[in-house]
Amino acid sequence: MSITKKVSVLAVGLGMVGTLAACGSSSDDAGGGSGGSKTVTLVSHDSWAASKDVIAAFEKESGYKVKVLKDGDAGQAVNKAILTKDNPQGDVFFGVDNTLLSRALDNGLFQPYEAKGSDQVRPEYRTDRDKHRVTPIDTGDICVNYDKAWFSEHKLTPPKSFDDLVKPEYKDLLVTENAGSSSPGLGFLLGTAAQYGDGGWEGYWKKLKANGVKVVDSWEQAYNEEFSGSAGGKKAKGDRPLVVSYASSPPVEVVYADPQPKTAPTGVADGTCFRQVEYAGLLSNAKNPEGGKALLDFMLSKSFQEDMPLNMFVYPVREGAQVPEVFAKFGPQAKDPQTLEPAKIADNRDQWVKSWTSLLLK
Repeated sequence: MSITKKVSVLAVGLGMVGTLAACGSSSDDAGGGSGGSKTVTLVSHDSWAASKDVIAAFEKESGYKVKVLKDGDAGQAVNKAILTKDNPQGDVFFGVDNTLLSRALDNGLFQPYEAKGSDQVRPEYRTDRDKHRVTPIDTGDICVNYDKAWFSEHKLTPPKSFDDLVKPEYKDLLVTENAGSSSPGLGFLLGTAAQYGDGGWEGYWKKLKANGVKVVDSWEQAYNEEFSGSAGGKKAKGDRPLVVSYASSPPVEVVYADPQPKTAPTGVADGTCFRQVEYAGLLSNAKNPEGGKALLDFMLSKSFQEDMPLNMFVYPVREGAQVPEVFAKFGPQAKDPQTLEPAKIADNRDQWVKSWTSLLLK
């Protein structure tokens, strides 16, 4: 996901973004912006990635060059986009999720556009149907991941639920992200709010704090530095065998391993998941709105939707879009994730984050 920061696709995905940005550069660009009608600029969080041939096909068919600007973690990217909405960096923003959507909409970040293919989006992922300010693009689940080898070596059963995480046997094992600055960190907080309700989530976090949960700023730090089960964490000598990440993180550890293992070295605690949906929208005051509309149409196309799983490690939202076998095998969607209505998130998010910050960081 993003996020968002979402699961990093390691050097492959990040390199691809650089390639897309380079091929999108053009002598027709004006001051690094959209540059008239020949370049369409996508602003995103750091985890955007797509296959060269899929982007090339869009560029050939549409006549637009794609330029990508990455703006950090999803939360950071959304905040920057809001601050620059009167003179946006690009034409389309991708990566605002259901945890932050109301902030973007309330600040007038997007202008209406009903993308072609919107009728093919699964009903449970459609939102803002009356105004069409955003288009659902992908979905994923924020969940606690565990290091299989660590738990096997210590002859300890991995946790399965939120309740398990506060048990004494899991003391000092979990690392999570700052809910005020990180998309998965916020998603995990919302998952606990959905699980325990307005009157119970703070008490739960007090127990989690007493049980030694560690809070870091970003997903990158949590997963690739602190978590003992990831390739990056092993190199960094991470010592936390539990991390807040994504249900789709285990396939990353398989796909990018050499040689590829037959089983994923990490697992998912299914009872700790919160369903995330990511959206894209046509930015208000976009310099190339027609190019932006074409790009949004493309992001709902079957070719792009089927390209996402092994590039951004997310699930498509389009009906009939298939996912690769390795992705479905090692990163299945949670069967019963926690969810919250957008209005509930909008009404409570800022206060929940403020209270969470007081509990965990002060």
